[in-house]
Amino acid sequence: MNATVSAELGLRLVVPDRTTVPLLAGLSYTAEDPYAIRMAFHVGNDEPVEWIFARELLTVGIVRRVGDGDVQVWPARSDGERTLNISLTSPFGQALFEVPLPPLTEFLHRTYELVSAGRETDFMDLDEELSNMLWSS
Repeated sequence: MNATVSAELGLRLVVPDRTTVPLLAGLSYTAEDPYAIRMAFHVGNDEPVEWIFARELLTVGIVRRVGDGDVQVWPARSDGERTLNISLTSPFGQALFEVPLPPLTEFLHRTYELVSAGRETDFMDLDEELSNMLWSS
């Protein structure tokens, strides 16, 4: 059984004058880190910029605004198309992305086929996680 789900996703960066810039993002999900989705934004020729999202945050954001602090997610429409807005804030600035819903929901569906909701702890090695936390302090 493949313990990783990945997808390439076309999305749009919304720039200050409300125009959009198309971008490509790589999504990945692994059963070893069952609560997290990694999204690597490909901007120019530089190394991709990676953000880690709670899977539940992206899932809930499809139906209502969710998140506080650095990451906020909410449903929207753009040119009649259902989208997910993702707002990211860091010390370097703020970015707003529009993500087309169909490919994102297909990706999320595949993550829940791999690790169903509520079963995440079955895939974690709690002894190893605890050991890592204790050693890093």
